[in-house]
Amino acid sequence: MTAEMIILVLLIVTALGFDFTNGFHDTGNAMATSIATGALKPKVAVGLSAILNLVGAFLSVEVAATITKDVLKIQNTSGEGAGTLVEGLDANKALIIIFAGLIGAILWNLFTWLFGLPSSSSHALFGGLIGSGLAAIGTTGINWHGILGKIIVPALFAPVIACVVAAVGTLLIYAITNGMSELKKERGFRRGQIASASLVSLAHGTGDAQKTMGVIALALIATGHLDAASVAHGLPFWVVFACAGAIALGTWLGGWRIIRTLGKGLVEIKAPQGMAAEASSAAIILTSSVAGMALSTTHVATGSILGSGLGKKGAEVRWGVAGRMAIAWVTTLPAAAIVGALCFWLAHLIGGAPGAIVIFAILAALSGYMYWRAQQQKIDASNVNAEWDAEAETPVPTSGDPTTSTQA
Repeated sequence: MTAEMIILVLLIVTALGFDFTNGFHDTGNAMATSIATGALKPKVAVGLSAILNLVGAFLSVEVAATITKDVLKIQNTSGEGAGTLVEGLDANKALIIIFAGLIGAILWNLFTWLFGLPSSSSHALFGGLIGSGLAAIGTTGINWHGILGKIIVPALFAPVIACVVAAVGTLLIYAITNGMSELKKERGFRRGQIASASLVSLAHGTGDAQKTMGVIALALIATGHLDAASVAHGLPFWVVFACAGAIALGTWLGGWRIIRTLGKGLVEIKAPQGMAAEASSAAIILTSSVAGMALSTTHVATGSILGSGLGKKGAEVRWGVAGRMAIAWVTTLPAAAIVGALCFWLAHLIGGAPGAIVIFAILAALSGYMYWRAQQQKIDASNVNAEWDAEAETPVPTSGDPTTSTQA
């Protein structure tokens, strides 16, 4: 097996690993409010979300096409050299750029998951690719126009729009149902939440699964296994199937730490608020997927949940938790970029397949360590709905909470 093929195989495995972390990192975007209000039991919620993520992954390739052309410039797109790698770049170097970017994204995903912070998996991926691209090619290797138009601008506006839409929706719901008893409202909107949460999961599959498909497609283009012009018309079935399966598996395992933060830590949420938040998220995510915008479902979902708190009179919004989330959002791109750049430099210094193997081993070791740390303060389906400790502002339930799992 050639060095190029070894790197390509490791890259695809790592890309599917990122897709898996994306699944459990973002499960809360769809199901946190339904779990918090009791509309769905925790394990039923993540199972339903996994199935719909799987289905959603087959519905669109617009976002995948965005990833192949709007982040990195590794291929000439016009003139006589259209389809060839840019000057100074060979297939191995192009693969290491993508590989290192994926490692930056995965490590940031796991780090934020450990602390229960719902940061953006999408922006972790973009940050990792930007960092490794800058380290390898310099500023000319980055598609700044594409990043600004389809990544940065949506990142700034999406959570604000989601917050406003959810706040207005919540206000309308409570105004319309003003004469209805609380018990009837809770029962009715819990049923509605099942539909709205399902729609968010479906929307998540149409957006986030596509990002990993785009990364694998980028690697296949760099090695000549795929024609860039063909991506807009579809991807090889095995790429779609593998990515859909990886994100569904991650979703099914459930990112309980982040589900807990979104469901219990940000807003004390009721069923009408939950339905308003989920409906707002689904509408915005589906619209962005059709437009090919690589939107962060985390930003949208968090903005919607925050809006549902602002839209209900007397609702408690924990601004300390929201502030920690905002810090994670701001640092995601640069943090993942730094890791991506460092991984590229290390792999490039060692060279060839050995360089790729070394950074893969580093990824495995650090991932294993963070998983082990999480098991020391475990959050799972049994304690995800335990009362939130407002003073500690941590997703880990206090040891004295009677609903805390004995494994926590």
